Amino acid sequence: MKGATKLHVGLDHNGLLPAFMTITDGKVHDITAARSLNFPKQSIVVCDRGYTDYACYNQLNSKGIFFVTRQRKNTRYRVIERRSVSRSQGLTSDQTIQLTGMKASHCPINLRRIGFKDAETGIQYVFLTNNFHLAASTIAAIYKSRWQIELFFKWIKQNLKIKSFLGTSKNAVMTQIWIAACVYLLLAYLKFASKISCSLQQIIRLLQLNLFERRDLQALLHGHPPEPRHSHLQTTLQFS
Repeated sequence: MKGATKLHVGLDHNGLLPAFMTITDGKVHDITAARSLNFPKQSIVVCDRGYTDYACYNQLNSKGIFFVTRQRKNTRYRVIERRSVSRSQGLTSDQTIQLTGMKASHCPINLRRIGFKDAETGIQYVFLTNNFHLAASTIAAIYKSRWQIELFFKWIKQNLKIKSFLGTSKNAVMTQIWIAACVYLLLAYLKFASKISCSLQQIIRLLQLNLFERRDLQALLHGHPPEPRHSHLQTTLQFS
């Protein structure tokens, strides 16, 4: 019998560090974990279509929290207002809408619907948000930054060895994941404290190469040569 474990991560855009992490059974839906989170007022929460929940959107709005997400294709709505957009920025629409589907009563507030076409891929995106103050191009850029969470998961899988697990018990799996998370945060702190331009991957490779050497971390990260070893205990080998 196979089991599954799901890691839920909230990545803070300021520094791209995990603001929270929780591990659940693989059957737990993403939105279930999201509902238990508390965000500071005026936060901007960015999520993909897997987190679509109109009641949750309304709850965030009532708490003074903004959200940016992608619209599902089967979403039903009516347009209340249309605003002009800059086609040169890839924008195709900027509207105020009201949901009209079966679950529209769960989110009775007006939403902002923004259309955007990626010039490189030609893919059309449609975003929903309750933020009417930021420019439409800024909303599109905010959603694009959500890709950082995908890069985060890709990085820890490639560099911290959590694609496969040493044990199959719940405790073994959780231990390996939490250790990987701690290592990531330590690496991020080293990068911040040393103020170097190296990537986290370069730092971890450097540490791996010097794993069995006793070195000052700051000196190592800045490329300083190791200090000569001075020993007061000298062993003399004499033959008679």
